[in-house]
Amino acid sequence: MNKNARYFTVWFVVLIIIAFGAFLRFTGGGTDASDDVATFSDFLQQVEEGSGRIENVIIGLESITVEYSDHVQEISRLPSGNFNLEEKLLEHNVKWDYEPARKYQWLSIVATSVLPLLFFIGLIFFMSRQMQGTGNRAMSFGKSRAKVYTQPTSKVTFEDVAGCDEAKTALQEIIEFLREPKKFERLGGRIPKGVMLVGPPGTGKTLLARAIAGEAGVPFFSISGSDFVEMFVGVGAARVRDLFEQGKKNAPCIIFIDELDAVGRHRGAGIGGGHDEREQTLNQLLVDMDGFDTSGGVIVVAATNRPDVLDPALLRAGRFDRQVMVDLPDVRGREAILNVHGREKPLAEEVDLQRLARGTPGFSGADLENIMNEAALLAAKSGHDDVPMQCFEDAKDRVLMGPARRSLVISDRERRITAFHEAGHALVSHFHPDVDPNYKVSIIPRGRALGVNVSLPLEDRHNHTRAQLLGRISHALGGRIAEELIFGEQTTGAKNDFEQASDIGRRMVCEFGMSEKIGPLSFGQRDEQIFLGREIATHKDFSEQTAILIDEEIRKLVEAAWAAASDIMQSHVDKLHVLAENLLVEETLDSADIDRLLGPRPHNQLADAGDPDAAVSDLAADAAPLAREQA
Repeated sequence: MNKNARYFTVWFVVLIIIAFGAFLRFTGGGTDASDDVATFSDFLQQVEEGSGRIENVIIGLESITVEYSDHVQEISRLPSGNFNLEEKLLEHNVKWDYEPARKYQWLSIVATSVLPLLFFIGLIFFMSRQMQGTGNRAMSFGKSRAKVYTQPTSKVTFEDVAGCDEAKTALQEIIEFLREPKKFERLGGRIPKGVMLVGPPGTGKTLLARAIAGEAGVPFFSISGSDFVEMFVGVGAARVRDLFEQGKKNAPCIIFIDELDAVGRHRGAGIGGGHDEREQTLNQLLVDMDGFDTSGGVIVVAATNRPDVLDPALLRAGRFDRQVMVDLPDVRGREAILNVHGREKPLAEEVDLQRLARGTPGFSGADLENIMNEAALLAAKSGHDDVPMQCFEDAKDRVLMGPARRSLVISDRERRITAFHEAGHALVSHFHPDVDPNYKVSIIPRGRALGVNVSLPLEDRHNHTRAQLLGRISHALGGRIAEELIFGEQTTGAKNDFEQASDIGRRMVCEFGMSEKIGPLSFGQRDEQIFLGREIATHKDFSEQTAILIDEEIRKLVEAAWAAASDIMQSHVDKLHVLAENLLVEETLDSADIDRLLGPRPHNQLADAGDPDAAVSDLAADAAPLAREQA
């Protein structure tokens, strides 16, 4: 709240208190009239009797004063109704007069006329200040909520963004246009009006957009897609218009819309059809993007991780006609990201960020930043003057498997079942040729799981073979197979394992075309959010006979993976016992410990020796310190 609004609020409260006090003063404080009727009745009786004790009566607005020969008595309230007191007094020859103006009568005038006038004047003043001011937008529903970043207050450049070199290269054209627009205009070139950054969450799309503005040295308007829509009809469209007006006034500049899918989804997908507020906002966005030209120096940049749900009108030429993919970083990108986030942190001499990058395949930039932050917090908690490598390993373990719940009380039988369950997963991962090698296995409860087994690939992977997918199913089923083999019973601990196995099998049949009977066909809707009014009318794109065949093929794939995992478990049941018994003692085993107990992994397929991130030995070295700490 600004200073003027605060002062107005204080004076408004004071005026309300004064008005309320005056009201109570001139209404008798809200007392019940029935309490005074008896006193007034006695007075009337005395008047009618004509005792001569009453010398004079003074009639006021709300009370009467009776002057006796020896004292004066005030009756505080007159009775209700049309009772003519003056006539009664004249009838019995009692002197009377009206009370002169009270010394507090001015309060009545203030309460009935001046205060309401002051209230309305103050209200009008307050509303005008709200509409004129820029700091407080309580009354400005149609104003854009975009945050403005100007130089040098928010200086973010490409040096602060790592792990997306291809995206930065693709955006250099935008930066050059904002720096030197005449260079392109003299040759008749037209820069794209809109650039859409597409990629998984946490890959740095927002930071990359800010870096574009920082490199070009222009204002940066940032707003989320959800900030356009309000409970009032038409507010979203008004905010879109205001945003583009601000952009034109501050040209050259960049307008950045984060989470575009919140306002840019397919039209006709809501209950309200074309009259839906979100769709009206989208329509206004489409109109405004057509209504300005890039010669003014306004570039629209948007970010989303759901390009599949966007309206096609947004993606056509002339709007967001250029898409830049911001994918998960590879090993070199992860190392660069770790170096960026480690600039301002006192790292110990033994810290090897390259090794940490090799041990974090599939991590996004946000995950890596979280590891760096968690490591710093753990180092501070332990009283270190710098951040040692052990803290980074502990932080990585938290991100991968969740925080440890050592206080959870588990019975000895449950603990033993958990040990064999996790040992079953680790055994399949060790001996199956198409399963990623073990990173760590633990029976320390983490999150909602009583035990955890984590496997990491030898190198960054962007495709999966049929054999690898079957191997993942076998790995998921290894825990249940071990339970049945050792204890002869089934538990609920394999619930998530079955969900993973069923999902992989269904996608192999319905999406990847990996079924021999069905062939290279795709069936069913993709796993996406349901839009009311759209998918309700969507029919299955396959017959009931095909549905039965799909179920049979999924079952066949899962049963084949089950048989493969069972063969491994029965062939190495003695090593299963060794692994489980060591888990019961040590609680956590890393890949080096597993190799020591089970022997070298028989299906190690090492990549080129010149590529260090593909070596199993390096992966084991990465995991070893963390396991010893938790054991």
